[in-house]
Amino acid sequence: MSILDLVSIPEGATAADGIAASMEAARQADRLGYRRLWYAEHHNTAGLAASASSLLIGRAAAVTERIRVGAGGVMLPNHAPLMVAEQYGTLANMFGDRIDLGLGRAPGTDPMTAQALSRSSADPQSFANDIFDLQGWFGDRGTARSAPIFSAVSAGTNVPIWVLGSTVSGASIAGQLGLPFAVASHFAPEQVMEAIELYREVFNASAPTAQIGEPYVMAGFNVMMMPTEEEARRQWTTVQQMFLDVRRGRRRGLQPPVDPASVADSAFADSMLRFQAVGDPKAVVGTLEDFVGRTDVDELIVATYAYDPADRMKSFELLAENWF
Repeated sequence: MSILDLVSIPEGATAADGIAASMEAARQADRLGYRRLWYAEHHNTAGLAASASSLLIGRAAAVTERIRVGAGGVMLPNHAPLMVAEQYGTLANMFGDRIDLGLGRAPGTDPMTAQALSRSSADPQSFANDIFDLQGWFGDRGTARSAPIFSAVSAGTNVPIWVLGSTVSGASIAGQLGLPFAVASHFAPEQVMEAIELYREVFNASAPTAQIGEPYVMAGFNVMMMPTEEEARRQWTTVQQMFLDVRRGRRRGLQPPVDPASVADSAFADSMLRFQAVGDPKAVVGTLEDFVGRTDVDELIVATYAYDPADRMKSFELLAENWF
């Protein structure tokens, strides 16, 4: 069980407030026994402060002791691969074998902002070639596979690489490269089952890029666990409002919870958030166990949003108490 953090900014708070709350959550996740904590890259979004993933990872690693910390993920088309190798190689040199690098092809933003950020191609073959180069920079020689460019700071760190995806395309890339696959089921539910099945079918442990001997799947899940069903459903309205704001182009921070009956178009939000476990401990654990039983995934990574950071921490505490 792991945690995905987008560093949310509640309405009326600042980015500094959101980052401070995120770091406190990192300390808590470390104490509670979660396996890893990943930060997801987003841009041009009023309610999220997870834009500079490597900086957040460095800070979170500095305030924790055991938990793995990483990117879930770096949206590779926004970055020059050599810079990614240097950043995550530096993190590995500072914090040892606790750093993960998840890579995605999506921009994590709108088309205009993606154009401003663009540094490499999202084409599947180019993406695979970039991963090949990154592995070279992280390898013992510290040299890219495509060019004699040396990176002293990443050489020998062997930072683990994951492929992130929400479709069969991402699953195919991950499987053919022999890398672990993180499926974005928490916000893109349409092809989840097909993607997991295809990944396992095409997995190639003999690929020159392979880092694992057999398929490994981590799936995203939206979780809000509270002592009672009523309280959890009320907290969930913050998430519904956030996704409806995206649909309507409304730019504001996370909204306080409201009466569930008052959220217009909540069915639309819940259709995007189909993989959700909202309720009391028994209900949430049952939903998660059912999903694991149907998919046989190896790991879950949960996304939990709350207007009050204390409510988010409460959900993490209850989940740990009832899952571990």
